[in-house]
Amino acid sequence: MKNFLTPFFPQAKTLILAYDHGMEHGPKDLRGRSFDPEYILDLAVKGGYSGIILQKGIAEKYYTQAVYAKKVPLILKLNGKTNIAEVPEPYAACNCSVSYAKKLGAKAVGYTIYLGSNFEQKMMEEFGRIQEEAHSLGLAAIAWLYPRGGRVLDPASEEMVSYAARVGLELGADMIKIKYPKSEEGLKKAVLLAGKTKVVLSGGPKISEGEFFKILENAIKSGVSGLAVGRNVWQSDNPLLMTERIKKAMGIH
Repeated sequence: MKNFLTPFFPQAKTLILAYDHGMEHGPKDLRGRSFDPEYILDLAVKGGYSGIILQKGIAEKYYTQAVYAKKVPLILKLNGKTNIAEVPEPYAACNCSVSYAKKLGAKAVGYTIYLGSNFEQKMMEEFGRIQEEAHSLGLAAIAWLYPRGGRVLDPASEEMVSYAARVGLELGADMIKIKYPKSEEGLKKAVLLAGKTKVVLSGGPKISEGEFFKILENAIKSGVSGLAVGRNVWQSDNPLLMTERIKKAMGIH
């Protein structure tokens, strides 16, 4: 079967810059110059990222400019939600089609599934359609797999993260984005259960650099294929320097 992830793996590891926070978290996470999409896109190009994650509106208005288009592969996020209505059973609806993502120049599409939510089946069904259409158009299908809902007592437990990783394989995702399950061994198990599906670790909220690089070290040892990072880069004092430090730790040259 065709490898739809080729644009993101010029080397052994992939480093993706995430920038869908404006919808998911709101202005509180867009500190300093990070509110400006051009600042982030410039960082993605200069930092040599394997890809950038954007929602439709920013891709339309910024990524399509000649200075950015084709300079860094686009991963278009097809669904999303705000955190205004905090509900125990989350659901993120589609706001963009796969065909429109292709028109915007995307090399891959992303979709979040909240495993354990009452809407889990609906999201799994939607991703199934997205994966098939993406492949028919030559795009990779990436699943964000986050256990959440009233029945999920500890979304970062080894059991939950490993289950999420296996679901990604079962659903046919080319790549999955998962949270850190508190330990290297837990992440190693998740990678094993994901089989031939590539696993990238979510960078998560801003933490100290020492803590961040310890988690990254554990992630690399566990066998993950890469990292999808946002706040821990563009909320840092020197995002380009932080990028270079991450790439060095991951063996990306």
